[in-house]
Amino acid sequence: MTPEQQKKIKHQSNKELRKTGFYYSFLTIVLLFCLIQIGFSAILNISKLVAYKAKIITLKKTLNNAENKNKDLKDDIKMFSSTQNLEGIARNTLKMAGEDEVLIIINNTNQTDKKHKKKEHHAQ
Repeated sequence: MTPEQQKKIKHQSNKELRKTGFYYSFLTIVLLFCLIQIGFSAILNISKLVAYKAKIITLKKTLNNAENKNKDLKDDIKMFSSTQNLEGIARNTLKMAGEDEVLIIINNTNQTDKKHKKKEHHAQ
């Protein structure tokens, strides 16, 4: 082999080494980009998971409160549906009397108001 042929062979092998080096560098950059994307996606998914779990807990509490309120309202409906309970409510809140009954209302607030007014009137 002549020295020129040896130079050509070295030159060709150097070109091939450069091509493979560029190829490996390119693949390394692509791989790093993919790893960054995977890491970023994992962080986003974990944060979404935490947020969704918090929302689930809040919704479960809201559901339990709504179910309890619904149960209370059903109990109230049962209580108000009987005539005896309605009569008791009417007697207490509306100051009503039943048949053959006399209703006597003693209002203490009016008496105390009159006493205060008399004291204020005398003070002037």
